[in-house]
Amino acid sequence: MTADPDRAVDALPRIRRFNRAVTTEIGALDASFLGRGRPLGEARMIHAIGRGDPHTGREVAEIRAELRLDSGLASRLLRALEAEGLAEVRRHPSDGRRRVARLTPAGQAENAAYDRLSDRRARAMIERHGRRATLALLEAMDRVACALGSDRIEIARVDPASDPARDCLERYYDELARRFPKGFEVSLSRDPQAAEMRPPRGAFLLATLDGLPLACAGLKGGEAFAEVKRVWVAPAARGLGLASRLMEAVETEARRLGIACLRLDTNRALPEAASLYRRLGWSEIARFNEDPYAELFFEKRL
Repeated sequence: MTADPDRAVDALPRIRRFNRAVTTEIGALDASFLGRGRPLGEARMIHAIGRGDPHTGREVAEIRAELRLDSGLASRLLRALEAEGLAEVRRHPSDGRRRVARLTPAGQAENAAYDRLSDRRARAMIERHGRRATLALLEAMDRVACALGSDRIEIARVDPASDPARDCLERYYDELARRFPKGFEVSLSRDPQAAEMRPPRGAFLLATLDGLPLACAGLKGGEAFAEVKRVWVAPAARGLGLASRLMEAVETEARRLGIACLRLDTNRALPEAASLYRRLGWSEIARFNEDPYAELFFEKRL
């Protein structure tokens, strides 16, 4: 029998067990994280700074928000890195009230060394488990990372032919192949060309967390109406309201492009999709295309 997650007597020890397992696995308590001579906090600060432009740097306020640090601790970590010659902090060129941090060449080399060692530790963890256990572990990690980082999921317009976009689409097609009674072959569907999902005709939106793609949605330009295509959310990110956010972002893009009418189709094997569209104010209409996989059709006027 599964324990009720709302019961604190069950939830609290399980959460604490998880926290202990993670801090032990990643070496959070080591005085010399990954053997580089500094604790995890300073290593995380190096990585966070390194996510910015190597020439212009990254705003300290943005780094603080990402790492969820108070100003005092952030300042101490930055001073420690400056003392080592790994980072530089200066005023923002256009606003003296803001500060920008960037890695020095030595800091960039240190960041690269941490990346190599972190990859090595991750590979070692994978090798300790069999294939099935590793897949289950990765699925659990993805779900935890998405749940804890849901406030940092970003939605942006990208090129539909880019590698992250294609990664999302391939995973979407794989899921359709599993869920449709007769499978799914993209070459038989009304798959939009990339040019139809690029401005000024359309757009392709990608949701990411820490640079990894989680969800996508396409807007295919047309004459009388535009179509919403390839709406997909990774299983690990479901239940977080991301599909609704994506659909709202698609509508924003459509308005920006001067599109007044949107249409979409879906399959009865995806009842959650039809439920989402109805909840967001889409109206069911008659068939408007010849896609062999389409069974339900919707429209929304903006």
